[in-house]
Amino acid sequence: MLPELSRDEILRYSRHLLIPEVGLDGQCKLKSSSALIIGTGGLGSPVALYLAAAGLGRIGLVDYDVVDSSNLQRQVIHGTSTVGKLKVESARDKILDLNPNIQVDVFNESFTSANAMRIAKDYDVIIDGTDNFPTRYLSNDVCVFLGKPNIYASIYRFDGQVSVFDARRGPCYRCLFPEPPPPGLVPSCAEGGVLGVLPGTIGTIQATEALKVLLGIGEPLIGKLLLYNALEMSFEFVRLKKNPNCRVCGPNADVKELIDYEEFCGVPAHESSQGSAGADWDIEATELATRIQGISNVLLLDVREPHELQISAIVNAKNIPVGELAARLSELDSAQEMVVFCKSGTRSARALELLVSAGFKKVKNLKGGINSWAREVDTSLPLY
Repeated sequence: MLPELSRDEILRYSRHLLIPEVGLDGQCKLKSSSALIIGTGGLGSPVALYLAAAGLGRIGLVDYDVVDSSNLQRQVIHGTSTVGKLKVESARDKILDLNPNIQVDVFNESFTSANAMRIAKDYDVIIDGTDNFPTRYLSNDVCVFLGKPNIYASIYRFDGQVSVFDARRGPCYRCLFPEPPPPGLVPSCAEGGVLGVLPGTIGTIQATEALKVLLGIGEPLIGKLLLYNALEMSFEFVRLKKNPNCRVCGPNADVKELIDYEEFCGVPAHESSQGSAGADWDIEATELATRIQGISNVLLLDVREPHELQISAIVNAKNIPVGELAARLSELDSAQEMVVFCKSGTRSARALELLVSAGFKKVKNLKGGINSWAREVDTSLPLY
């Protein structure tokens, strides 16, 4: 039996009640429905706000991070006053201020194989607002095993994708991407950037799809992948088919339980702000500062993109973007001591791996990148 609406709720949702496809019954259905939002960042912000405004009865929030000022360009559920606060608490407070009639559950923890089934089992739909492959595969497999819709999206610079993966009615994420891309091939938003409004566009589409699925109206993006480009203001659709050989949802599936998704993808699920190539290859910013004072022939190799040099730079560093490094190895002397750096240490760790495989021995990675240098050595440089 569906819950009834109070007089205040009837007024609050009156514009919904006027829509035949929603009406009173539909609004009562939303009040009895629930959604788990994995991530309260760029995508999770608009999803959470609009589902709360729509009157979804129960919303679960999963995140392990705290609000940083660099989040505020796109993560609109947070504000300057909540910098340093747990993201799940910041988001919960904003949601309840928008709509105090709903239940908000918070999970201040990483979404992992150890806790995913426990967290997700009581929600009607799972909404993936993450930006890494291990969690995407984990979210997919959880939804397949629990028989729940997975409202998927991804964003990068000016481009976004959205789909609804529901193995009961169509393909799952693994049908489209059976294997993850090689580590480092697909840059994250932290490395390549994202137009601040893009997650708002894509996140509201995710919220729309969640409402359609919960209300049982319209044609959800099951078996379709929406491709959006903000620069061209273009929407394209790709038809998707269920893969009969899918390892998780196919008739002969051999993945029957959650696995180690970081090992499967070859990358960590949560990117550290202190990018590392491993203890044997890392050098701290303060140690590097001491070394270059005494050794003038240490080459500082900046593998960021040229436009990033306008933000911050280390004097006398040589710039070769990581994407060009393989083709420009002849510009480097393998006998020279070298320290590679980028913004946070992630791209430079990949560059170091390439250099070592090419025979360079005297090479180190600046742990934490130029941002660590700005924090610990040259505080006149801005963080970004």
